[in-house]
Amino acid sequence: MPRMGFPQRTATGYSDRRHAGRVLAQRMTGLRLLDPVVLGLARGGVPVAAEVARMLKAPLRVCVARKIGAPSQPELAIGAVTADGPASYDHRLVRSFHLDEQTLQAACERERAEARRRERLFQHGEPLPLGGRDVVLVDDGLATGATARAAVRMLRESSPTRVVLAVPVGSPEAVSALREEADVVVCVLQPVGFAAVGQWYRDFSATTDEEIHEILRDFD
Repeated sequence: MPRMGFPQRTATGYSDRRHAGRVLAQRMTGLRLLDPVVLGLARGGVPVAAEVARMLKAPLRVCVARKIGAPSQPELAIGAVTADGPASYDHRLVRSFHLDEQTLQAACERERAEARRRERLFQHGEPLPLGGRDVVLVDDGLATGATARAAVRMLRESSPTRVVLAVPVGSPEAVSALREEADVVVCVLQPVGFAAVGQWYRDFSATTDEEIHEILRDFD
């Protein structure tokens, strides 16, 4: 019987991102975090992160990483880039498409420019110092893990005490790989039959810029 007062997963995952965030937040109640700050990976990670930030009573900010898609399959992330720092590639996928980093340079710079634009767009309040704090990076799920990997590596440059990656669902392979990047990985669901993040949400409609701004206003 479900425990009263705690959000439960549906039979096939989550009703929407906010529901996923509440379940994820409950999973994180046992973590001892030092002066945490929560970062939602734009766009879809922000509604999830908001629920985690409320539970932790922590500030919320937006983190931006952009995937570099495969030439013939743009939805497949073969790498990712942030506004600053080097691109992060899945070298196995890069080789499978007979590519190299030099060939992908134009796509990398295009996505880096978009990451910088979105960072400016989602800037909320004063930048928060991350040094000496636990940083909780939240996304709505891990497929290849490319954008999360790029974001974790960027956050390392700010010298946080720990980087905690938290997601409601992820492929077992991506979760395993990210454990080598983040200090702590919290993932509620790791389905053996994982194919895409959206299959584990009843409502996986796109998160809009206005929705992100509305969420951030709630943390003023």
